[in-house]
Amino acid sequence: METTLRGVGVSHGVAIGEVRHMGTAVLEPPAKQIRAEDAEREQARARQALEAVAADLTARGHLAGGEAQAVLEAQALMAQDPELRADVERRIAVGSTAERAAYDAFASYRALLAGAGEYLAGRVADLDDVRNRIVARLLGVPMPGVPDSDEPYVLIARDLAPADTALLDPSLVLGFVTEEGGPTSHSAILARALGVPAVVALPGAVELAEGTVVAVDGSTGEVFVEPSPERREELAAAVAERKAALAASSGPGVTSDGHRVPLLANIGGPADVPAAVEAGAEGVGLFRTEFLFLDDAVRAPSRERQVAAYREVLEAFPEGRVVVRVLDAGADKPLAFLTPAEEPNPALGVRGLRTLLDHPDVLRTQLEALAEAVRGLPVHLEVMAPMVADRQDARAFADACRAAGLTATVGAMVEVPAAALRARAVLREVEFVSLGTNDLAQYTFAADRQVGAVARYQDPWQPALLDLVAAAADAARAEAKSCGVCGEAASDPLLACVLVGLGVTSLSMGASSIPYVRASLAKYTVAQCARAAAAARAEDSAEGARRAAHAVLSGE
Repeated sequence: METTLRGVGVSHGVAIGEVRHMGTAVLEPPAKQIRAEDAEREQARARQALEAVAADLTARGHLAGGEAQAVLEAQALMAQDPELRADVERRIAVGSTAERAAYDAFASYRALLAGAGEYLAGRVADLDDVRNRIVARLLGVPMPGVPDSDEPYVLIARDLAPADTALLDPSLVLGFVTEEGGPTSHSAILARALGVPAVVALPGAVELAEGTVVAVDGSTGEVFVEPSPERREELAAAVAERKAALAASSGPGVTSDGHRVPLLANIGGPADVPAAVEAGAEGVGLFRTEFLFLDDAVRAPSRERQVAAYREVLEAFPEGRVVVRVLDAGADKPLAFLTPAEEPNPALGVRGLRTLLDHPDVLRTQLEALAEAVRGLPVHLEVMAPMVADRQDARAFADACRAAGLTATVGAMVEVPAAALRARAVLREVEFVSLGTNDLAQYTFAADRQVGAVARYQDPWQPALLDLVAAAADAARAEAKSCGVCGEAASDPLLACVLVGLGVTSLSMGASSIPYVRASLAKYTVAQCARAAAAARAEDSAEGARRAAHAVLSGE
């Protein structure tokens, strides 16, 4: 008999297939003692394992490319951390085996991350994966990972490590479901990049029996266990309709009555540009520049290196629009040369623009590099600051841009409720705002964006979040300026229509979502979008808002 489970849909599409479970994590090594004369040999084994895992993760990153590469290289840095290595060697020196020392050293790091609040706790799954790979190598057992199968299947896991997600074969893995994670976890981000349907934060997912047939709807978050023939037919019809709409979709983003809505791409660096161009992106709505800075833990990249990277992206969109977010350091992206060593809650501390204003030389160098990179190019460059809270922040950033000789359009990200509520004041200092709905939801609902247990608060359909979007869009309209969305909300085809109805003027998303959103917008008028937005805001739950908007746009 068919049963329906509900998680959080994070990657569009439908997958129907048999369940296969992720390989289990390695067992805890026994706590046996070694002889003192064996310590040096065990330390050498540990060093070799750390280096081998780091090299493997780096190689996987090069194969995957794009955002996956940045994620995997960050994991490789965990394995190469000198303090971690020293901790492992200290434990071996007092009698632990290499595998037990690695296990215990990672456990202490894990406890620190898990208790560090908001963002850093979200890196625990990445750290666990690095630990498992190192311990497996030392024990000489198979790496935990994707199961071997000759037939396509739906992958089920408690959580998916980036190293596994990045190299999934879409011809075999039809889709995946995880019990943990959230809409902005690494698994979700990489699933969207791969175009694999995915549902996360599904309670009881790992209890699904091996071989059970499930249908996964990555748009709605529904998982149908043993779907009926009628359900299969319904889903197949929906897939066929979606494919037809995508095939007919091309050109710029526009509603059925001709209202232009530029559809832009979120990118992490030059490696993401080809996919954005192929998807028909009209430019870049969020260029995350952190990738350059995370490569070196002790110093900022040189001005020359920054210029080369920025110019490569800018040249890809002649006559287009590229919105660059200056360095967003702190919280889950700590940098030793910038981020305070100890903060009780890094996500609520010195991060984003606050970090840059504390290090004006880093900000000045980045702005000067952008000014040099765009010189002589026809592209329209826009530069925005992360974590702007009020007019004073916006003014400080605009002043820094002018002081650096940057002639680009200057904007601010709205990720803090205060900035949304007082957006009109912020817009008196800058020319545009761009809503980062992931962080805006996190701060609005006091819900860590990486924790599956509070994933419902991260649902971008939450009416309170829609109210804040409306407030920012109304302020931009009053100031005759623009208001974009570059968070995950923009990648939902139905929600994209609601955002347009709220007054949002551009949408930026992962490249794989652009065709879906383009096709959806083309079906409705601005007036229909506005009615759907009003209906959604009148509800008291995310699910109610989604249903209400769907009812308006489908004519039900």
